[in-house]
Amino acid sequence: MVDHLDLSHTIEHGKVYYKGLPAPVICDFLSRDDSRALYDEGTEFHIGRVELITNTGTYIDCPFHRYADGKDTAAMPLSRFVDLPAIVVRATEAQGRVGRAIDASWFRQLDVSGQAVLVHTGWDRHWQTDHYWEGHPHLTADAAEWLRNAGAVLVGIDSMNIDNTSGGTRPVHSILLRHEVLIAEHLTRLDQLPDGPFRFTAVPPKLVGVGTFPVRAFATVTNA
Repeated sequence: MVDHLDLSHTIEHGKVYYKGLPAPVICDFLSRDDSRALYDEGTEFHIGRVELITNTGTYIDCPFHRYADGKDTAAMPLSRFVDLPAIVVRATEAQGRVGRAIDASWFRQLDVSGQAVLVHTGWDRHWQTDHYWEGHPHLTADAAEWLRNAGAVLVGIDSMNIDNTSGGTRPVHSILLRHEVLIAEHLTRLDQLPDGPFRFTAVPPKLVGVGTFPVRAFATVTNA
């Protein structure tokens, strides 16, 4: 039996999804009422209009997000987004070791080659609260270097940024994206993932000149 576990946040009109950046606008381009004048009686359609920044909801970062010469969402092969072998790393407060920084020691015992590595911190419990933006868990530069060297193909986290945002440097983004290790941020429900293997999918639109975009991220879990 195969189950699909949604790991994405819902995107709604007017809600702020990244502090300091504008909320999405979701509205009618053509309403159902107005469409009736265009079609035969009994036929109507809705065409929506969406305006949003690319860092909205649950999203994936491609190299172009950090580097002008990096691949955008259109240039990345589809295989880099779909049905990736994946593991979850439980770096929650309940594990007793984590403060804000999640360093390489959390990963050294793992075989991450060719894998999507999803870091479960439990921070998604603060989603849509002021606390979500302050003191969030993040990876360290040595964690990023270890994951890159060990062959991870994607690293995801269920907090507001995979980097420490208290300063102006972003070493985790810089290290991973320079080597085409994709990043997924603002994931959710990682507590529901199995400790055993599963598959991970997070596909953005095929956009030229865009390095970050919202995704419908999900896990495919096979149950005996």
